[in-house]
Parts: sequence; structure tokens; C-alpha cells
Amino acid sequence: MPCLYITTNVKLDGYNTDPFYSEVTKAVASIVGRPENLVMVVLKGSTEIVFGGNKEAAAYAEIVSMGGITKQVKRNLIAAVGSILHNHFSIHPTRFIFKVFDINSLPLPSKL
Repeated sequence: MPCLYITTNVKLDGYNTDPFYSEVTKAVASIVGRPENLVMVVLKGSTEIVFGGNKEAAAYAEIVSMGGITKQVKRNLIAAVGSILHNHFSIHPTRFIFKVFDINSLPLPSKL
């Protein structure tokens, strides 16, 4: 079950985010190989972000997944989500940071 968290300094008040949610959910599901009904997307706008010394449109995102993450999947996620953010919110891909985290890659705790 992948969960994508996105924080941006773009003001989203009055903005119809439904097309964004639909597109990004489909992209994550397709790339990670999970059904759309198991993908969660959290979008938080109007957050103070300074990137590169200025407050131009920028975003920080992270995805947490239980498996399905490979090097190629990471590359595809970064490209797809960056493109979607650019198309919907005019956030240039160079002003976007994406953290990819696979829970299954964590070492299992040793028994006590």
C-alpha cells in the first residue's frame, strides 16, 4: 500500500485538485504495481517553503511503500510525479525533491 505525501508552497484554496489526485493515483498504482484502491495521496498546500533561497513554486514529496520499489521504479516515480506537479501546479521539476522509502527494505529486528 503506497502512500504519497506532497507538501507545496502553492496556494491550493479554490483550486480543483480532483484531476491531480486522479492522475497521480493512477501513475503511482501503475508504476509501483499496486491497485489504485490501495494508493493513498496526501496533498498539503500553502506551506512556507524556501528552496534555493527563494519562495518560487516548490514541493517536497515522499512515498512510503510496502515493497514494489526498485531503482527503475524510483526513477519512474520521480519523473511521473514531477511531471504531474509541473502540469497541475507549475512546479518546475528542478524545484521538487522526492524521497522514496520502501518499508520492506528495513532490516528485521533481532529476537531478544
